Amino acid sequence: MTPEQVAAASKPLVLELGEAFARCPSTLRRARLLGISGWAFYITGRAGALGDVRAETVAAALGFIAPEAVADGWDAAVRTVPPLEVAGANLAECCRWGAANLGDVPETSRLAGLLRRAVDAADGSGMPLFAAWRAMPVDDPAPGARAAVALLLLREHFAGAYLLAVRAAGMTPLEAVLAGPEGDAGAAACGWPPPYPPVGPLVRRRLWAEAVTDRLVSPAFRALGPGEGAELLNLLTAVRLGLRGR
Repeated sequence: MTPEQVAAASKPLVLELGEAFARCPSTLRRARLLGISGWAFYITGRAGALGDVRAETVAAALGFIAPEAVADGWDAAVRTVPPLEVAGANLAECCRWGAANLGDVPETSRLAGLLRRAVDAADGSGMPLFAAWRAMPVDDPAPGARAAVALLLLREHFAGAYLLAVRAAGMTPLEAVLAGPEGDAGAAACGWPPPYPPVGPLVRRRLWAEAVTDRLVSPAFRALGPGEGAELLNLLTAVRLGLRGR
């Protein structure tokens, strides 16, 4: 498989697995311990790696979430706890989830190693959120924790690449969400209020942006040797099947 083929095939797996920890009830309980809402924890836990910045900067980095919705979560959180502290709590939850859910998966260490090589080789140009997360220290040596963190990082790399591709396609982030599989429901979930523009003319542009995303991410997978791309896909598929079977 070529690196671009690996990027295209791994994208849905990475996007699903890289955020699985965020849906865990224990992760949501961490928000209450910090004294903030679940939405504030999601926004600040994800963007807090950027440090003490304005909500406008966070909205620009996240891209696909409405700026007003970003500001609601970010400003509410930073009044209570520093952004880096929330990001650290989010990272700790990712490690906890990974150790609990991926630790007994066959070849977890191998999965973590392959993912980390891709993450280390990724080009972070124009992707501040990915670069900020890659710079966050990870103290948990457990293979499951390392695999979960690498999935989180690779997910942010895909998300950052897609945002660049969408803008290059001449689309706004809202238009990209509307042209995606969830349509209006996806836009509402991301905080964008109706009425929404028609999406018919946007679908082709979105498909072009998806292909460009794969090209932008593909250099990360050049770090893998012959056959290792297919091996990574097999391991990711096994992990997803295992988690869905629980």
